[in-house]
Amino acid sequence: MSDTIITETHENWVQITLNRPERLNAFNDEMHLALRESLQNAQADANCRAILLTGSGRGFCAGQDLGDRDPNKMTEPPNLGETLSKFYNPNVSLIRNMPKPVICAVNGVAAGAGANIAFGCDITFAAESAKFIQSFAKIGLVPDAGGTWLLPRLIGEQRAKAIALTAQPISAKQAEEWGMIWQATADDALLATAQAFTKQLASGPTVGFALTKKAMHQAATNSFEQQAELEAASQQQAGRSQDYAEGVSAFLEKRPANFKGV
Repeated sequence: MSDTIITETHENWVQITLNRPERLNAFNDEMHLALRESLQNAQADANCRAILLTGSGRGFCAGQDLGDRDPNKMTEPPNLGETLSKFYNPNVSLIRNMPKPVICAVNGVAAGAGANIAFGCDITFAAESAKFIQSFAKIGLVPDAGGTWLLPRLIGEQRAKAIALTAQPISAKQAEEWGMIWQATADDALLATAQAFTKQLASGPTVGFALTKKAMHQAATNSFEQQAELEAASQQQAGRSQDYAEGVSAFLEKRPANFKGV
C-alpha cells in the first residue's frame, strides 16, 4: 500500500492516518486510492468494529493538492467533476455508508474537502487549535466532498452559506458550539481522547450501531411515517442479533455487557 496512508490495526478497531504532512495531507490521486483501499479493507474486516481517521503532522487535511491543478501548467481546464466522481465521492460514500462507526480526530487545519470529509464522519473531535475552512470561495469553486449537503444539516442554511461564501475560518470551539463537530479538546489530549472513544465504540453493539447510523442518514429525506416504518424494520433486525440478547441478559444480571458485534 502507498505510504500516503498509514493503517494501524488495534484489537478490534483500525486507525487510518492521512500521511502527506509536507503538503498538510492534501489529496493527490495516489492518496485518494490508498484511502479507499484502507477503508474497504476495514469494512471487509469482521474483526474491525470502529475506525479512527486522523492526519499526520501539523494539519488534518488541506483538501486537494492544488499543485496538481496549476492552470499555468495545463493546456486546458481541469475536469474537476471527474475528480469528484472518481475520487472524493466514492471515499466519502464509503465513510457515510460504513456499517461501523467512523470517528475523526482533526489535528490542525481542515480546509476545503478536508473539512467536509471530517464533517462526513460519524463523530468528530478536534484539537482546540484546529480550524475548519470552506476555502472553495477563495478559488471560485463550490463546496464539495458532500459539503453542500452536510453543512446545512449540521448548522443551518444561513451559517452554511456564510462560511461557504466568505471562507471564514471556524475555530474548533465555535464548531463545537454550532454542532459541526462533537468535541473540541486540548491539543495534547486529542489523539488519546479520540482513540479511547473509538475503542469504546468498537466494544459496543455493532449491529445496532450500523442500523442507527443508517436510519439517521435516511431521516433527512424520509417522511415521519417512512422513518417510523424504517425504525420498526431496523428494530426487528437488531432484536435478532446476539448483541441484543447479551445486552438484555447483562441488564437483568446487573453486569457489564460483553458485546461481540453480531
